[in-house]
This record gives sequence, C-alpha cells and structure tokens, in this order.
Amino acid sequence: MKNQPITTIISLVLVLNFNLLGQVENLPRSTPEAQGVFSSKILNFIETANQKVDSMHSFMLIRHGHVVAEAWWKPESSSKQHILWSLSKSFTSTAVGLAVAEKKLNIDDRVYQFFPDELPSKLSENLKNMRVRDLLTMTCGHQKEVKLNSDTNWVKAFLSHPVPHKPGTHFRYNTPGTYMLSAIVQKVTGKTVLEYLKPTLFEPLGIINPKWEKSPQGISIGGYGLFLRTEDIAKFGLLYLQGGKWEGKELIDESWVKQATSKQVSNGRNSLNDWQQGYGFQFWRCRHGAFRGDGKDGQFCIVLPNINAVIAITANARDMSGLLNLVWENLLPAFTDKPIKDNPEARSKLNLMTSNLKASK
Repeated sequence: MKNQPITTIISLVLVLNFNLLGQVENLPRSTPEAQGVFSSKILNFIETANQKVDSMHSFMLIRHGHVVAEAWWKPESSSKQHILWSLSKSFTSTAVGLAVAEKKLNIDDRVYQFFPDELPSKLSENLKNMRVRDLLTMTCGHQKEVKLNSDTNWVKAFLSHPVPHKPGTHFRYNTPGTYMLSAIVQKVTGKTVLEYLKPTLFEPLGIINPKWEKSPQGISIGGYGLFLRTEDIAKFGLLYLQGGKWEGKELIDESWVKQATSKQVSNGRNSLNDWQQGYGFQFWRCRHGAFRGDGKDGQFCIVLPNINAVIAITANARDMSGLLNLVWENLLPAFTDKPIKDNPEARSKLNLMTSNLKASK
C-alpha cells in the first residue's frame, strides 16, 4: 500500500467510504415470497396504478424489515429526492416528540407563551388556552387557515388570526399550525427542525443530505417543504412500525409513537373514507388498522402493524383517495402469514415491469 501513488490511495479511500455509506443507507433486500408476499399481486398493483394514477413516481414495499419490491417511474430514481408536501408534518411531529423526551417542552404548554414578542395587543381566551397538543391534533381553534406569504412574519400572523373555536374541540386541517410546531421546536432547542433532526433521526437512519425549505424568518416550514428519497420515507415508516427502535436503539420514545399514531381526535364518521378514521399527532389513521403520513398529490408513508409492512409512494396524483384504494384492493391480498413457494416466473415479470416504467407527466 505504501508504494501506491497518492491518487490511488485517495481513490481507494473514496470507494471504501462510498461502500460504507451504501451499507448505512440501504435497507436489506429480499424476494417477496421469502417474506410472505405474492409477486404476482405486487405486479398487479403496479400495473393497475400505472394505468389509473395520473402519474406514479415511486413505490417501495417493506415486509418484515426487508424491501421486497421497489419501482421508479423515469425520470424518478432511487437516488433522487422528492418533495413530500404534507408528509413533512409527520417529521415535524417527531421533532416535537424528541423535544418532549428531552423535557424541553410539554404538549400541554400554551402556545402563546413561547412567543412573548410576537403577540397581538389583546389575547383572546381561546388563544390563551391553545396548547401544543392542539397544534399536533389540528384542533387549534381556527375556522380558516391563516394566509402566509413572503411579506409577513408567519408566527405573528398566526397568533393574530381569529380563534373562534375552543382549542381541542374543532378539527380543522391546518398547515400553519404545523409551522408553529416547527417554530416552537426552534425556540426551545435553538435549532431549526432540520438541524435538530439530523443527529437525532436522519443520521441514525442513514438519511443523507435532507433538505427542508424555510420561512422568511429562517424557520423550517414544518407543514411541507421537506425533500427525501423514497427509501428514506420507507425507513421512517419502519422506525414507527418498530415502536421507535432502530437497530436495537430507541430513537423515539415508544409512548410517543403510540400517542402520535393513535386516534387523538375525531375527524369524521364515514367508515369508508381514509380521511375520517381519526387523527393523531400529525399522522392519519386509516382503514385496515393502519396509519399514515401523507402529502399533496399522493406522497404516502403507510404503516400496517397488523401485517408488519410499510408502503412508501410518491406520485403526482389528482385522486389521492383513489390511489389509496388501489393499495387496499390490490396489495392487501398479496400478504400471507404462511410460507410461499418461490415463484421465479412471477418475479421475472415483476422485474421486467419495474425496469420499463415512465412517468406520464
């Protein structure tokens, strides 16, 4: 080695580092049948989604901790980050949970107390009673979302907005409320949510170079703006499936995982609507005993504890409900608790299909 030119040594070091990073980044792979999943039914899902969804971008299926299927519709790829839109909210919730575990805040703390310099001249009783918990559950008391733009102080605009409902009693999906969670985390930690999550979540999961857009005040937007790879989404779901544990280490307190992903408030009564199964801490409850983070146009991190599976999807889909229905109709029948005989022919068809996918737009 000592006789090698310095450029060769540098090249070898770079290769070794790349390989080590690759091992950290990637989840183990397996065949579908080895993990009790039928390749033929995965193929059916991909074919159906390819035909019916406006534009699929990526899909990854995890069973028993192994990636058993993955697909990218060109020009998307395994290395390309994708905007998560409101799926970002579940990561902001995680940051709140980590700050709670560090005793930097409590979910029953009053929101206004974190921002003494940005309060309106007169505080309504409902604003005084608004808690961090109410931001987490989309029940802060607003009737309409406050409009935020590049010319406003986002925290000040939120705190000046009317609060006609008693906090904790009225579910109203509220992206600015998630921004407030991000602002609170930054207040108590001195770091943006992105900076705070890098050593506590992203690095342990092997998530490389995450990006998160900021407000004009330099605060991670929280409710949207996060960019990650599809496999990063899958790993986040797997972490929650495992109760907050990763490679034997607890990254998120198990009690927080249970609270965040369970029904904290009601958001409707339609048993067939996946947006009316209850809401947790920036996670949606689903049918079939599942929970999910989701974002505009079909960004999904679906966790199915009953069958030990995670599904990650990115897309540009006008009908998010239709896409989710395709998961239930075509993928749920793919799972079995019994061993499945290897099916090379079905896997070959699946591999051929996934190697020739192109996004329609």
